[in-house]
Amino acid sequence: MAGPLESHRLTVAGAIAYRPDRFSDDRGWTGEVHAPGLLAALGLDFRPVQENQSFSERAGTVRGLHFQRAPHTQAKIVRVAAGAVWSVILDLRHGSPSFETATGLRQSAANGICLHVPAGCAHGVMTLEDNTVLNWTSDAPFKGEAADGVFWNDPALDIDWPMAASAASVGDRDAQLPVLSGQPYRFKAGTA
Repeated sequence: MAGPLESHRLTVAGAIAYRPDRFSDDRGWTGEVHAPGLLAALGLDFRPVQENQSFSERAGTVRGLHFQRAPHTQAKIVRVAAGAVWSVILDLRHGSPSFETATGLRQSAANGICLHVPAGCAHGVMTLEDNTVLNWTSDAPFKGEAADGVFWNDPALDIDWPMAASAASVGDRDAQLPVLSGQPYRFKAGTA
């Protein structure tokens, strides 16, 4: 049985959380994640180029807030294949109505929520369960020389993380990312 496509726009301009239809039977369910018709129904022109996956053994693992500098910005569709995360988007697009605004939501394998992260925004997660698998599909390839980020726990962002910083497991690279005020540039609104 299929349910209706559920979606809602977030406080970051262009960010959309959606739950694709699931077709269930006695074996479980199946469904599309980013098919052209589904994305068109959401008003998205997203063409997948690269799919990535991460595994986090422990709850409290932080990854992000990551983005790629122009001209290699990426839009992403993020989903959880196993476990759960608190997912955060930070708008870095100068001129955007939500410039320097961060928003977060819970994504899990159980709730099936997918997240569209617009190009020019940073994204990060904190795992909420052990053995969490995160998948993200981007509309542009990874470019190591353009990879960048913002410190996940920058007090100026006022992100309501579900666990205390003392309980977080953060990699060396992410722990050394600059705070937002330390970013030497910004994206233009709408750039991809």
